[in-house]
Amino acid sequence: MGIDWQLLIRTAVILGTTFLTVYFVRRFFRGLNKRTQKQSLYNKFFQSILTAGITIIGVYSALGSFEIAKEISTTVLQSSALLIAVATFAAQQTLGNVISGFSLSSSKPCDIGQKIQIKNGGTVIAEGIVRDMTVRHVVIEQADGQTCIIPNSVVDSSVIINMSNPDTVATFVQVEVDYATDIEKARKIITEILKTEPLVVEAEKTTVLVSALTANGMLLKFAVYTRDIMESYLACSNVRQRIVSEFDKAEILIPYNTVTIDAQDAIVQSTQMQMAMNEAQEQKAPPENPVEGFEKDHYLARPEEKPEPGKEAQ
Repeated sequence: MGIDWQLLIRTAVILGTTFLTVYFVRRFFRGLNKRTQKQSLYNKFFQSILTAGITIIGVYSALGSFEIAKEISTTVLQSSALLIAVATFAAQQTLGNVISGFSLSSSKPCDIGQKIQIKNGGTVIAEGIVRDMTVRHVVIEQADGQTCIIPNSVVDSSVIINMSNPDTVATFVQVEVDYATDIEKARKIITEILKTEPLVVEAEKTTVLVSALTANGMLLKFAVYTRDIMESYLACSNVRQRIVSEFDKAEILIPYNTVTIDAQDAIVQSTQMQMAMNEAQEQKAPPENPVEGFEKDHYLARPEEKPEPGKEAQ
């Protein structure tokens, strides 16, 4: 039995064409992302669908050239109804992820590079930057560096909070001052700090309010506006550091709990406690000699022997 070179060449051409098509599809989407200077969630999902579809069709066409593959295909087609039912039941979760992927890519609740929070039943499943979306899952990079891979069906059925859509992000900062503080003076200092901080935007919108009265002083609360959530962390850190420095220069006290210890009283109390402990130990201590206080002869004496009545008469 000779080798069918025509069949082998045909199979090689089909497989080569398949892989070349996949390569050009990926290259097309890379060029599209460079032109738009932005990775789109829809483009990533559509690229995954095209790549998977072309690969399946190419491999099936290549295997269809062999007689054994044709026989298997005929058998499969004859029992197609049963196989479709079994395959649908077995792959219902996978199909659900694919359908949910179409839903997410068409509605676009978020996009590549945006910061989102996914909540399901009041529980935060993941929070971070969207890095990728495939036929099956969404890839989210969290703040701690870990990568969270969530199935599309879970994302589609959850609440998605997009933190990148607003033009500005507001983060609240609180600082406590003493009751004797001049509130207007403290407000002017905070407002000036916000105006001179380069990462803060729309500083004129900020109003410093007294949000609470505590046991130590008054709690001042205000919003810090930034362009995005990533700049907010650094901006709030800079604002807090400058508040401590400027309040110290203006002699505005930030109250905090302290403990005052009198060294002399502490020594006296420690000595008294030690003496009391020594006295208690002495009272509980057992005597060193168990026969102390008794006469040795009395302690060791035996009872006198009485003579029997018969012997005494003799």
